[in-house]
Amino acid sequence: MAVCYNKLFKLLIDKKMSNAELAERAGFSANIITRLKRDRYVSLDSIEKICGVLGCGVDDILEFITEDLNSRRL
Repeated sequence: MAVCYNKLFKLLIDKKMSNAELAERAGFSANIITRLKRDRYVSLDSIEKICGVLGCGVDDILEFITEDLNSRRL
């Protein structure tokens, strides 16, 4: 399973909030935003902070997607 954060970025657009503003209000570095954009691992602590700032639940900002094992690069 992989995690996709597209819902987060759509929510930010809807709330007219920039990535930098989210990082500042949540109290983390721009590195976390980069990791989110690349669908990389982000700690549960960071996810909790994002949900707190946006007033939403985890299912509002991320979704689990199945990985196609045949599409992985070796």
